[in-house]
Amino acid sequence: MNQDADTPAEQGLWGQWDQPAQRWLLAGQTRHGWRRSLLLEVSIRILFPTVLVVSIYLLFAGHHDAGGGFSGGLVAGLAFVLRYVAGGSEELAAAVRISPPVVMGAGLSLAVLTALTPVAFGGPVLSSEIWTAHPPLLGELELPSSVVFDAGIYLLVTGAVLELLRTLGAGIETRELEEQVRETRRDGDQRAEEEGPR
Repeated sequence: MNQDADTPAEQGLWGQWDQPAQRWLLAGQTRHGWRRSLLLEVSIRILFPTVLVVSIYLLFAGHHDAGGGFSGGLVAGLAFVLRYVAGGSEELAAAVRISPPVVMGAGLSLAVLTALTPVAFGGPVLSSEIWTAHPPLLGELELPSSVVFDAGIYLLVTGAVLELLRTLGAGIETRELEEQVRETRRDGDQRAEEEGPR
């Protein structure tokens, strides 16, 4: 028995084969009635990974040059602020799947464990060691143990910025939406008064 190749199920599959699995340039959901700037959203979505890479560079360069966990965390927080400015809380939620208190807790735990680990080996609190490796073609690589402490500070600062955006930003969005509802009601009441009784 020869089946027709253009059944509705096959048309649905073949009609969508070239559609992207995820939206990259547009936010998945936004609040109704909010003005959106496509140029701002696209620009920030392109800049976002670059700013995160710079923050990670600052994290690792902090032992020898300017930088460290605090400044790297602030730059990472700035990347998330940019995402929030572009698309609001929905855009921020799409960028970060982990709850900010979990990020802060992981950072604080990592920093405290790294600070207290030398005590278990008879050293003072916050003492640091430098590990060296000689991988082929790369030469000598040095990794201080203080980078793990800096990573904890990085997560703590980034989580704090995310929590501020989540709590303070939600209040701002709520007030703006309430103002929009009030304006809509006023406009509707004015139109009703102008039309008069029917």
